[in-house]
Amino acid sequence: MIDFGFFREIFQSINKNKLRTLLSGFTVAFAIMLFAILFGVANGLQNSFNSEFAGDANNSIFIFSGRTTKAVEGMQVGRRIQFDNELYETLKKEYKNDIEFISGRVYKNLTASYKDEKSNYTIRAVNPDHQFIEKTDIIKGRYINQLDLKNKTKNIVIGKLVWEDLFNGENPIGKYIDLSKIKYKVVGLYVDKAEGSDSNEERIIYMPISTAQQIYGSNDYIDQINLTFNPSMSGDQAIAFSNKLLKRIKQIFSIAPEDQAAVRIRNQAQALEEVSQFNAVLSILVLIIGFGTLIAGIVGISNIMIFIVKERTKEIGIRKALGAPPVSIERLITFESILITSISGFLGLVAGSVILDSMEETLKEYWITDPGVSTSLVIGATITLILAGTIAAWLPANRASGIKPIVALRDE
Repeated sequence: MIDFGFFREIFQSINKNKLRTLLSGFTVAFAIMLFAILFGVANGLQNSFNSEFAGDANNSIFIFSGRTTKAVEGMQVGRRIQFDNELYETLKKEYKNDIEFISGRVYKNLTASYKDEKSNYTIRAVNPDHQFIEKTDIIKGRYINQLDLKNKTKNIVIGKLVWEDLFNGENPIGKYIDLSKIKYKVVGLYVDKAEGSDSNEERIIYMPISTAQQIYGSNDYIDQINLTFNPSMSGDQAIAFSNKLLKRIKQIFSIAPEDQAAVRIRNQAQALEEVSQFNAVLSILVLIIGFGTLIAGIVGISNIMIFIVKERTKEIGIRKALGAPPVSIERLITFESILITSISGFLGLVAGSVILDSMEETLKEYWITDPGVSTSLVIGATITLILAGTIAAWLPANRASGIKPIVALRDE
């Protein structure tokens, strides 16, 4: 049965000592609020790093061409390195056991129109494997296939935002889009889930690379080569493989080994390893600072509870003189501490969440995305403070309850 008299005493004590209660509650609420904000910002920073790599396969390698900065074998500095189908086939053949998927890329910027709608878009001409390198999700129709490549068909795959711009909700599959006065048939509609619904990735139009080479260049040039390495490779093996690719390409184009600008390789495995190391260091720092904040809160609430019990020594003496057993005194002070700590912890959690939500747009400017903290983590921290407050209240209360009433009444 609920002892209403017991809880009435607790609330009377809280009401009579508003400043004391406010100081106790503020210490707990501030510690939990700082804890929530700290972990929320750290999680937002990790989200930003992870989202940078979410749109591509984790085992992807991107190969870019540039201009030479070193003279070699009598060739001039500033020579343009031009990738082509021959390089693509060479890499695909020589490293067939190390490569999972491989695709070339040719970039174009064209005006697309359908009925009365018109806009400019980036065109990516690719091989069929590109779908798995870029993690493109087809929601209607299909992707570019080998038959498109072989026959150099005028088939295209459009992003969701292209569809929204041009088709006004109409089913695009089988319809024809005018790309700078050339008709192309829409065979697929895709979304880029990793990048979100507002991503510029969904404003890209894909076509067969052979079609783009024939229509827009009458050549076999490739702007960029992307591939994914064998998933069974370890991180070190993947990095060694990308170095081997770089060395081979430099050999093919007669590029000086120390020339860093002529050909560049970005290995997702290496980038992910660096991000993982950063996240690990960040997590350790946040844990240290977070637990430091908790310890500061525990010390603060402990000091306040010791002061509270000392301040109530005379009250404890009166209670004992009136026949109150020691356990009732301990229970009264301990439950008062639990009540204050619990309510303050909840308010600190709410305050931390509100601050994170209100600062979400501002934090994006500092590359912190979706800052948030696990509710279970903050509740665990609150429970830790409640336990600390309980112990901090019980120990001095237990000691004070053992004092003889006459001694307690003489306390100044």
